[in-house]
Amino acid sequence: MIIDLRSDTVTKPSKGMLDAMMSAQVGDDVFREDPTVNELEERLAKLFGKQKALFFPSGSMANQIAIKLHTNPGEQVICDKYAHIYNYEVGGVAFHSGASCKLIDGHRGMFTAEQVKEAINPSAYYYSQTSLVEVENTTNKGGGACWDFEELENIKNVCKTNNLGFHLDGARLWNAMVAKNETTMQYGQLFDTVSVCLSKGLGCPIGSVLIGDAEIMKKSLSLRKLFGGNMRQVGYLAAAGLYALDNNIERLADDHKRAKEIGAELSKLSIIRKVEPIETNIVIFELNDGVDEAQFLNNLKEKNIHIIGMGSNKLRMVTHLDYTTQMHDKLLSELKSI
Repeated sequence: MIIDLRSDTVTKPSKGMLDAMMSAQVGDDVFREDPTVNELEERLAKLFGKQKALFFPSGSMANQIAIKLHTNPGEQVICDKYAHIYNYEVGGVAFHSGASCKLIDGHRGMFTAEQVKEAINPSAYYYSQTSLVEVENTTNKGGGACWDFEELENIKNVCKTNNLGFHLDGARLWNAMVAKNETTMQYGQLFDTVSVCLSKGLGCPIGSVLIGDAEIMKKSLSLRKLFGGNMRQVGYLAAAGLYALDNNIERLADDHKRAKEIGAELSKLSIIRKVEPIETNIVIFELNDGVDEAQFLNNLKEKNIHIIGMGSNKLRMVTHLDYTTQMHDKLLSELKSI
């Protein structure tokens, strides 16, 4: 039995999902003739109260095109220092949009409306123009932390006052909504654009969707083509997304429960300095000085337990739908024996 907790992207499609994929009606999506893709896009647009949605092969592409929709070359994006768009998308903000990032020193990937106000550049000609505020919910590098919705509303007011776009990297938004009992409509009313991932947590093999109103989204299709993201009979993959929306959202609460149980066990170990607060399915913990990170990882690997080392003695585990009760019991038992 291999226990793989490196990410919630390591899942395989279930039998039900595979059946839905294999029975999907498909067409040429470049001609916008794939009925299953169209159904997925229409459904997600409606869920968020928006006019348009577009299917992408990856969350990074969806985010990068959203940034390009909101900015012009030479302009600036406000985001947290932990933001995925800054740390894990290969400098795409600069490469694709010619924009720069103004990094906020937030808390676990989250910041305040006051910090946004302070980060907006003055209007003098020698400053780059601030044009977009980007947030990530849940925060990946922040350990699956969920934003306070009232603070997001406060940031939205700052964006309105200063004529700034507001984009949500919602790669694990489903986890946040389950944990905080929030709705897609709430987020759709707040943000100009939202990207949601179907392969993190929801068990799909691939796919993210960018959602927004018609005006902001009008160039999204041509930009997807420019980025090389057009696909043909992609309804087979969109069918997995439809299945996931129907079957795999409520069960995210199970992942959250198991993550908290893992965190509780880690907290008892003398070699662990700190376990970050756990709200959703990500567990980040820090080893004491003098504990060899590589050796710790290797010891777990020898027991067929795979997790990620983040450097500086920080490590990460992520629970998901392929992490079974049997696996969970074995992991907790192994942790107790350390």
